Amino acid sequence: MVYVVQEVQGRNIIAGQQYGSMTVLLPPGDVVLSSGPTMRKLQAVLRHFNDDDYLLLMGDPVAIGMACAAASEANQGRFKVLKWDRQNHVYYPVAVDLNRKAITS
Repeated sequence: MVYVVQEVQGRNIIAGQQYGSMTVLLPPGDVVLSSGPTMRKLQAVLRHFNDDDYLLLMGDPVAIGMACAAASEANQGRFKVLKWDRQNHVYYPVAVDLNRKAITS
């Protein structure tokens, strides 16, 4: 599943469908001014987020941060995002693991 953080008018995201069916988390123009209701909504939708899922990061920067936090919370600190390459016009997956411990010598 690909979770699109927020729909942006006029932005073509069809290339992301190769990573799974797409679900938009927040409607276009929805600005986060109060984090509580938005976070509860994101946590509810992303409660089953797992290693097979992706976030497509677009829209309100606050909503993007909150979606990453909710996905991480649901999946033990791990989530994957789709990063757009403007030159090649493709998405590349990027894995994030917030619980990875740095190895020191």
